[in-house]
Amino acid sequence: MPVSISTSPRGGLKFAVKAVAAGAFAVCAGVAFAQTTGQTVKIAFMDPLSGPFASTGQNQLKSWQFVAERLSGSKNSAGVKFEVVGFDNKGSPQESLNTLKTAIDQGFRYVTQGNGSGAALAISDAVAKHNERNPGKELVYLNYAAVDPALTNEKCDYWHFRLDADTTMKMEALTAFMKDQPKVKKVYLINQNYSHGQQVSKYFKEDIARKRPDITIVGDDLHPIGQVKDFAPYVAKIKQSGADTIVTGNWSADLTLLVKALNDAGLKLPMYTYYAGVTGTPTVLAAGGESEVYAIAYGHSNHSGDIGAIGADFKKKFNDDFYTYAIYNGINLLSGAMDKAKSVEPIKVAAAMEGLSVKSFAGEVQMRKSDHQLQQSMFVTKWQKVDKKYPYSVENTGYGFVPIKQMDAYVASTPTSCQMKRPA
Repeated sequence: MPVSISTSPRGGLKFAVKAVAAGAFAVCAGVAFAQTTGQTVKIAFMDPLSGPFASTGQNQLKSWQFVAERLSGSKNSAGVKFEVVGFDNKGSPQESLNTLKTAIDQGFRYVTQGNGSGAALAISDAVAKHNERNPGKELVYLNYAAVDPALTNEKCDYWHFRLDADTTMKMEALTAFMKDQPKVKKVYLINQNYSHGQQVSKYFKEDIARKRPDITIVGDDLHPIGQVKDFAPYVAKIKQSGADTIVTGNWSADLTLLVKALNDAGLKLPMYTYYAGVTGTPTVLAAGGESEVYAIAYGHSNHSGDIGAIGADFKKKFNDDFYTYAIYNGINLLSGAMDKAKSVEPIKVAAAMEGLSVKSFAGEVQMRKSDHQLQQSMFVTKWQKVDKKYPYSVENTGYGFVPIKQMDAYVASTPTSCQMKRPA
């Protein structure tokens, strides 16, 4: 609104100047708010889109793109449009560095990855070095599934934000549940031979010894990741050990083939997993008939509300399951931080994301400032036939994972040794 300057006596000029100042402030505030509205934020997705873990990567790329589109524009508080572009890192740390360089050359300022902690560590280190050398062109790395505790402990970095719960958090919750299962007495551990699998083995043994010292570890195998085509020899060892329970952090093809070998051998043992809901495994589980399988996770396929609608619509569109719920939290955290910062610049968004709390599909979650580890509730879910209460059929099998126990964030929260160096 135009304001004229009056020369009337007794403060007319003073009043007019105040009006101009107030108007200018309002305009500036409006500009600040509008800085993010209508802007496009591009996210580079880096995970295996070929090779043994391609089915998982392709599902998660579609999931990122679907949620980004769903929560764009007026559907988020910053009013930004999110666009996700896939890069095939083949699950390799070295290929991850190549794809990161390509993404940087193409102008991406936000990157996300999750499948493989080796790749995650490489990306986190490369992002940190890039940001140090290129002030004003910083990147933010959203880790949605790589769960090596080192990423938020001794190798933590300011530019890395983890949306998943790390191995120690999941194991804390899982063993809190298992300690109350009296029939668990002899456990066989089978895991992939890289940081994640090694840590599942390590932390299970430590946690269960503290909570249920009567439980015996009767086997502890680490196998090459993504290379075993037939798990029959491992299943024979499990059977010979006399185990009454299996614990595994395997995912994608390595879990699918393990379940297939168990089915072929007719070995029906309760199995506690991290990733039984990942592409391919539910179909093989269903092929084996009734089985006692549990998964520890921060979500499940029978949520209601917005995330339930996303899952249902994703299935209609792709005839595939939406199971990486961290994506939903990631987009909400990003948009919330952009709204708070009134900017889409990574250096401002990273600062705004520290300590930020947002509403998720399972209560409030908070990005812990000290180590950039999301604090969130955890679920123990069980594989069973669908019913009226839990109707979601995973991979159209007639089965699903239903929640049998929800734990508040503090139950699974673990301390951090992170000594984070923040930008000046």
